[in-house]
Amino acid sequence: MTVVTAKRFTISEYHRLAELSFFREDERVELIRGEIIQMAAKGTSHCVCETLLCQELIQLLLGRAMVRGQQPIIIADHSEPEPDVTIVRKVKDNYLSSHPQPSDILLLIEVSNSTLKYDQEVKLPLYAEAGISNYWIFNLINYRLECYSQPYQDAQANFDYRHKLILLPHESVKLPCFPDLILDLSKVFPG
Repeated sequence: MTVVTAKRFTISEYHRLAELSFFREDERVELIRGEIIQMAAKGTSHCVCETLLCQELIQLLLGRAMVRGQQPIIIADHSEPEPDVTIVRKVKDNYLSSHPQPSDILLLIEVSNSTLKYDQEVKLPLYAEAGISNYWIFNLINYRLECYSQPYQDAQANFDYRHKLILLPHESVKLPCFPDLILDLSKVFPG
């Protein structure tokens, strides 16, 4: 009996496909565990939340860290997701030589409505396995912020986060790695 396996792409193969115009110019895709994944279209509430979030973070973090929106990050050799917002360490070349890797990431954020299950069940273990210490999901279905921290691997070799904190839109949250900076969620959630 013949075993059928799917072709898993490396990041360099994925980049080569882009160079060869394999993807349409307006096509939004990302590489997750070697698979090329079509990214969902953004609804109005997603766009508003992401815009307000970026505005607030840029003001809070000015000169202390970089805020990147919808930009790739590198996870091992087979994943190059494009999270909605990533807070990364400042580097001299502003990541011109390479996209940020897990050791550069201070906080990774997804804004979720139609992709909520995917962000919780596919991206969360991917980010935990990569050792990304802080992962937030702006959950626009249940209208709350889910803050995950302290990645770990369980006895069955599954990756997850040890701590999950739920915050509501009228609350505030300290930014990981910057405990003196507080994000007022009422300025971020569309309302």
